[in-house]
Amino acid sequence: MTDKKSGTIPLTDLSRHFAEVVPALKPKEAIDEANRCLYCYDAPCIKACPTGIDIPSFIQKIATGNLYGSAKTIMDANPVGASCSRVCPTSELCEGACVLNGEAASQPIMIGRLQRHATDWAITNRVSLFTAPPETEKINNKVAIIGAGPAGLSAARELACLGHEVTVYEAKPKGGGLNTYGIVSFRLPQEIPLWEVEQVESLGVQFRYGVRVGEDITAQELIDTYDSVVLAVGMSSVPMLGIPGEELDGVLDAIAFVEDTKTKPLSDALLGKTVAVIGAGNTAIDAATCSKRLGAAQVQMLYRRTDKEMTAYDFEYEFAKQDGVEFRWLVAPKRIIGENGRVIAIELTRMELGEPDHKGRKSPVPIPGSEYTIPVDYVIKAIGQKRHTQLLEAFDIAHHHGIPVLSENSYRTSHPKVFAAGDFIFGGGKTDAMVVDAAQQGKRVAHEIHAVTSKKER
Repeated sequence: MTDKKSGTIPLTDLSRHFAEVVPALKPKEAIDEANRCLYCYDAPCIKACPTGIDIPSFIQKIATGNLYGSAKTIMDANPVGASCSRVCPTSELCEGACVLNGEAASQPIMIGRLQRHATDWAITNRVSLFTAPPETEKINNKVAIIGAGPAGLSAARELACLGHEVTVYEAKPKGGGLNTYGIVSFRLPQEIPLWEVEQVESLGVQFRYGVRVGEDITAQELIDTYDSVVLAVGMSSVPMLGIPGEELDGVLDAIAFVEDTKTKPLSDALLGKTVAVIGAGNTAIDAATCSKRLGAAQVQMLYRRTDKEMTAYDFEYEFAKQDGVEFRWLVAPKRIIGENGRVIAIELTRMELGEPDHKGRKSPVPIPGSEYTIPVDYVIKAIGQKRHTQLLEAFDIAHHHGIPVLSENSYRTSHPKVFAAGDFIFGGGKTDAMVVDAAQQGKRVAHEIHAVTSKKER
């Protein structure tokens, strides 16, 4: 409800707009849904899950009232399974593989919401799901993990359970990485990834927050102190558009914009304003839907290709449309126009699709003389993220345009002590940046380090 004196929406109302959109299943709903499962012996849903969660097993445990056992089955396989229950593209993974797809009058099992039901129970009841090995089984091997996001947490959990001494270095004041700071609250509240961090901490993993490698500690210090180092820092900030007007007040970085909605009091600065979001990935969608929920009157997503080439998940696209976000295809920004140092408009060029690029997507080509201008109050850049090239160079690691070169069938970099996982090693693409993939890579890199350590001890 608008305050008649100030013309603004009270911040309490804004907060309501950032509450979780998808409701939790009620206990009876969860049991009824669990009982629909066929508990397939050779379950295709397990094969479709990058972390290999035993989905029939955890669902059967829900049906029998064993919520602790269900949550443990999930989290043993996926250390960030509570977050993934909310952000995984289940229609493309487990639910997409469900044998009930295509059956007459049938829908796939709601695996994601059942996973959330079990992990929410564990969060509410503050149970500890992981167990550290006894001192007699600990290994004399110290591992430093740089980054406390999905890949780093997964590696830390797995290594700690295998008996290694683990320290996680994180530049932010809290752990969780992308899940804590980069995914909108109405899809993933902060308390969910922070609980996952607590689960890892319970194993004796040490976390050093507010520490930047290269500033607060050097790469050489880490190499000298630890037996192995895992780089799991994800990606950096949004790059520049490379057009005039980017310095104007009102031009925002999508990553920082979303983070502000999760770490600062919600602002009514966008109330009644017009917003243009440049890009069409998942972060662009998050920035657009955040803008609408902060009261923007009009939000347009501008993309130089079409919806067929956009990298956002289909369910994100549909969600944004339901929130009132508008999409403008085959347009690219040419310049941002300002007045008195502030954004007032953006000039766009119409595009057409030409030959496919190295990723198979048709390349956008400007149409001469097609420029036009639209008035806007804010421009949010969401055109991907820069890579941590300086970090690679600090460790003297071979890389290709910021992507570390790894040994064949390995997560080991060109430095024998240094491994890498998660977004840090992804090459980009529609499915590369899935949280669940990062979690699985964290597990794999942990087992690779463990195997290397075991060989040394023989």
